[in-house]
Amino acid sequence: MRVLIGADTYAPDVNGASYAARRLAAGLVERGHEVHVAAPARGFRSRPPRRVGAITEHRVRSMPVPKPAGFRICPPPGLRQTARAILRRARPDIVHVQSHMILGRMLLTAAADLGIPAVATTHMIPDNIIPSISFLHLPEPQLKKLFWWDTVRVLRRAGTVTAPTPHAASLAERHGVPGPVLPVSNGLDMSRFRPDTSGRGAAFRARHRLPEGPLAGYVGRLDREKHVDEVIRALARVRDTLPGARLLVVGEGDERGRLLAAARAAGVEHAVTFTGRLDDDEIPDVYAAVDVFVNAGTAELQSLVTLEAMATGKPVVAVDAGALPHLVRHGENGYRWPHGDVGALADRLLAVLGDPAAAATMGAAGLEIVAEHTMPTTLDAFEELYRSRARPVVPVRATRRGPRSGARRRVGSDR
Repeated sequence: MRVLIGADTYAPDVNGASYAARRLAAGLVERGHEVHVAAPARGFRSRPPRRVGAITEHRVRSMPVPKPAGFRICPPPGLRQTARAILRRARPDIVHVQSHMILGRMLLTAAADLGIPAVATTHMIPDNIIPSISFLHLPEPQLKKLFWWDTVRVLRRAGTVTAPTPHAASLAERHGVPGPVLPVSNGLDMSRFRPDTSGRGAAFRARHRLPEGPLAGYVGRLDREKHVDEVIRALARVRDTLPGARLLVVGEGDERGRLLAAARAAGVEHAVTFTGRLDDDEIPDVYAAVDVFVNAGTAELQSLVTLEAMATGKPVVAVDAGALPHLVRHGENGYRWPHGDVGALADRLLAVLGDPAAAATMGAAGLEIVAEHTMPTTLDAFEELYRSRARPVVPVRATRRGPRSGARRRVGSDR
């Protein structure tokens, strides 16, 4: 099968949607499919198709945006025609877009224009994008309403819509995305993330000058919806009981300066290590080095970093919000706490960091849960969708002006 994956964020971008698209592309190639990827170029000129390993990349001209840092968008003028040209050149059997932003929506539109079946996976909720559209100067409730109106309008162009978790699928349906929205995990490369049996964690601590002692860790973007400041303030309380406890923060983002200030204000700047962004090859070592992974993000539709920590055999302390309750079962493979309750978060961290035996038991339980999210399972699900559920939809111009031929009416009747 020839598959074209459309991604508004792709390598070298560092985020969950980018990683999910890359893993899907690589996994499909390993199963013998021909894979094309359409994604933003790193400059304001489109590039001819080129092979990157076994994948053919179609890079589309793009421009940087103020927020989030490092993110690029493809300017809309002429983009529909560009998307059509890519699809005519690649001749895919199926188009699978990984976002409904600018490039993703134009690929869905072009697929409808050309009668190519399309699948869309939604990885976003309003909290992910509101900081980027704050220039509209609208109240947050109006921005959220605008986000969902646009999401529904675009995802109607796909024959099938998926989301990474039942929570994400339900959320999309509640806001009007035509269902059923099918939950399909992003999947995890279990060969990269596994319990540490070779001293990788100790070596990581030595490289980054992290002393022995209880260590909590976070990996991800340092953006508003991640609420890493709560973890920093909780650390100050944890250290009242465990003076040697430390926090490792891996990642970059717009909130870094504010988080450094929060650590100083809490009196724990000497106990918090900010590494910035690390190479992908070093990320598995991060989880091996920590004693507990903590995730305070309230806008998680799955959380790949949480899955990665679980696959490394680590207990997880996670906020009771978003899709995290699907992964963190309170008292089994970790604990959850109510968003904003820093005291409760500190108590949960103490319960894990202060009891290594219980932490080991929870880590083992996490290994069983994460087995439900293997990459082969995800690939099986998408291959089945490509074969049986995806179908062409009515071209966008036809849905606006009415069908122009009996053929279009027959295509539209499938929806």
